[in-house]
Order: sequence, then structure tokens, then C-alpha cells
Amino acid sequence: MYTNPPPPSTRRLPAVAVLLALLATLLGTGWTAFAPAARAASLTEVTGFGTNPGALRMFRYVPDGLPAGRPLVVAMHGCTQSAAAFDAETGWTAWADRWGFALLLPQQQPANNLNSCFNWFEPADIRRGSGEALSIKQMTDRMRSDLGSDPARVHATGLSAGAAMTNVMLAAYPDVFASGAPVAGLPYACATSVAAAYTCMSPGTDLSPSAWGDKVRAAHPGYTGPWPTVSVWQGTSDSTVVPANMRETVEQWTGVHGTDTTPDATGTVAGYPHAVYHDSAGRPVVESYSITGMGHGQPVDPGSGAEQCGTAGAYILDVNLCASYRIGRFWGLDGAGTPGGGTKSVVLPSRAADDGYVKASATGGGAAVGTLESGYGVAVGRGADGLHNRALLSFDTSAVPDGATVRRAFVTVTHASGSGDPWAAGNRMLVDVGSGCFGAGCATGADDWSAPASASGVAEIGRFTSGAATSGDFTAVNATGTTQVRLRLASAPAATAYVFVKSGAAATLTVEWE
Repeated sequence: MYTNPPPPSTRRLPAVAVLLALLATLLGTGWTAFAPAARAASLTEVTGFGTNPGALRMFRYVPDGLPAGRPLVVAMHGCTQSAAAFDAETGWTAWADRWGFALLLPQQQPANNLNSCFNWFEPADIRRGSGEALSIKQMTDRMRSDLGSDPARVHATGLSAGAAMTNVMLAAYPDVFASGAPVAGLPYACATSVAAAYTCMSPGTDLSPSAWGDKVRAAHPGYTGPWPTVSVWQGTSDSTVVPANMRETVEQWTGVHGTDTTPDATGTVAGYPHAVYHDSAGRPVVESYSITGMGHGQPVDPGSGAEQCGTAGAYILDVNLCASYRIGRFWGLDGAGTPGGGTKSVVLPSRAADDGYVKASATGGGAAVGTLESGYGVAVGRGADGLHNRALLSFDTSAVPDGATVRRAFVTVTHASGSGDPWAAGNRMLVDVGSGCFGAGCATGADDWSAPASASGVAEIGRFTSGAATSGDFTAVNATGTTQVRLRLASAPAATAYVFVKSGAAATLTVEWE
């Protein structure tokens, strides 16, 4: 991320040369003025969208035949980028076509910032009703007016300076944006000067969650409506916007939502740590993705797979994970296949009376119900007695409407105790799903060890030694009654290696459907 602000005397003049040299050193590249790239006719520029006090340009991508009532995504490029370099490259146009939403791409001009960075650190540009923030709001209003976009499903995302501007829009206009996703960004109002901007970028600014939250609340005094949900992304090897900024951004938005900074669910996605924070109603309001080993950029996963997207390039980094896909899922965009559609969800506690675990030899011989559940929880892995354990969790999924299309489901478990490392030598904890009960009855029985699953090994739970962990996604859910989950290791450990997880309310199944 470049800052590259103009000097105080006049906002629209080029910055001094010494600042440019500092910026070049920071990113390891020199600045270049923006030159528009050739694009297909589907990406079009819009003029006359308001007073435009920030002097920005407006581009949009609208799938053919898009009906009214569809969501709107505002995607903001990073420094040295443009709207044309941030649409298909990040995957957003592909999801717009597939899921049915409109895409707005604001674009900075070199007259405002020589490196085409949004001015996320300029007080006049980050206030409600002022500067670049107001220009982007006016573009959003124009899109909603032209297309009849659903006002309850307007979202913002961006990379680097665009990510910082994403936090600006969420803070200044929480009445406009339902959700946001800053990628390699900074908390709102982290800086209001050039010097502070560099400090925020590296080494970062450490404030309390309440202090960060106060900055957001001050952006729209007196606002009493719902706050946007936020998905925060960061590379662990980012030396431009250091990883501390992910922690501070999470603290800012969990502070705004009134929840603590301890995640309610943790796990891995494509091998990368993922954490989710719930509000008092159990609703996921903040999530974070820490992309191990990634530098400064937007994660993509080029290819034609159902979850793949993007084209690798400068600051568009192939890490085998498509950020725009995961962000869109978090916002429920994938459930918006028809006008007025949307994704609904429910979080279900496990039915403790039917939970338990089964012990057997490595080949399943001599299966018997475990007896330590009341004191320890349900076990997975090899116990000190040399027997191997599989855990059973039971959920009443009748709340899912008959005929609903389940978009995804995942189980969240809470660590109780353990010994050794069940995941050693590449072992995996697998999730089997029963659409109904595994054995002859729903209460845990010896036959649950080897009973066939409706979906076998459909998800995994990564290594965890404390707190909560979340499985990968699956869809095999029984909408008419009980869904059971069986946790097992892919390979039988040669030595003691087990984990006990809590049952009942401490184990949940989240189901999202359309």
C-alpha cells in the first residue's frame, strides 16, 4: 500500500519527491501513473453520479439480464491498480455472473494520488458526507437507482488502500453497507496524517478494542442501527501492511459489535487459519483469514473449479484459496440465485442425550460404548488402553425447511482435554455425516463404529489443542429430523493420541440454506 498524499497546501497537487522515494522503498517498486487498460464492453464507466467531491471515477459491471432486487458489491482496488485490473483478476466478475449481483468499481485518479491510492488517511476523505467517502456513497446511490439493487444487500471490499477505504465506508455509512471485507487493510481512522499512515502500516498502531470501536462510532454519531459484518484477510508475510493490522481491525469491529476478541470458532480453510466471532445472539459478525506465508496482496486460486477464481499478477497472489469466493459466501451471495432470494442459517446445539463415543480395536473389533462422556466429553483417537475412539454428535435439523437447498453446513467442537497429537504424521480428523441416525437408534451404540454414512469423510477438522475448531463444509443434512456427525481419524495411531471434545451446547452444527 502506498500512501502518497498531496502536500497540505493543496490536496490535488503531486506529492514531493522525497515522499515518492520513501514509498518506492516501502513497496520495493517505483510509482507509475495510471494508464487505463483496454477492457471488454461489459466494464463501463458511468459519469454524472453526483457532486463527486473526491474527484473519483466510477466503473460498473452488470451481468446481462440482471433483475431488480439483486445485491450490490463495491470493490476498491489497491495502489497502482485500476478498476480494470481488479474485476476479473480477483474473481468478482465471475461470481457476479454466477450468483447474480452488480459490481461497482470506484477508481482513484493520479491527480488525487500519484500512485492511484485511495486517500484513506486524509481527514477530509474519510468523513461521512465528505471527499472520497461521499463520492463512493454517491456512486452506490447511482447504482441502486439505476438497477434497483437490494438496499439490504450492499457490500464493500477492497485491497490495501482499497481495504482501508472499505473500513472507511463501513464506519461512515453503516446505514448503507451490510457487510465488508478488507484485504490487507488497516482499521478505520488509524491515521489522519502522513506520518501516522506509515506508523499504521508498519509497525502498526496498538489500541484497545473499545478505543478502536469509539473511532467507528464517532464516524456516524447517534447511529443506532445494525453494524456491518466484517471478513478480515491478511498475509502473515506482508511487510507493507504488517499482520498486526489484522488483529487491530478484528478488535475494532468486535468492539463495535460488543463481542470479545476470543473467537467462538476456529479451524482451517485450505490449510489457512480461520476464526469466527459471534455476537450475543450467536450470529457470526466478524471473521478472519490469516494466509500463512502470503505477502501483500489479494488471495486467488486460478482454475475452473467450483471454488476457484482469479488471475495471478502484481498484488494478486495465487495461494490456492479464492478470497472473493469465501467473502461472497460469508455475505450470503451464493444463496441469491433468484430475485428476492438469500441465504438463511441456523446454529444448532448437539443433543447431549444421544451424544457419545465408541471404542474398538484398530479394525473395529469388539466395539463398545465409551463410559467417560459425563466427565470428559466424547473421544476421538487412540486411548491409553490401546483402543480407538470415534465420537458421535446428534443434531435436530428439523428447523431446516423441507425442500430447502442446503448451501453448506459445518460442525464446531470445543476442546476438553487430550493426550499426544492425533494429527501427527499427516493424520486427519474426518467428518462422516448421517442423514438420520447411524446405527439402529439415535442414542450412541456399538454399531455406530462401522455403520455406513450418508456422506463419508466429507470434511475435516484441523489440529487444535484448545478453544473451538470448525470443520470444513458439507451439505448432507436431513431436513426432516436428525442429522448425526461421526468424528474419526483417517489412520489408527500407533501410540496414545486422542482428544476429548465437549458435547451438548458446546458442540454446534451450523446450516445455511436457500
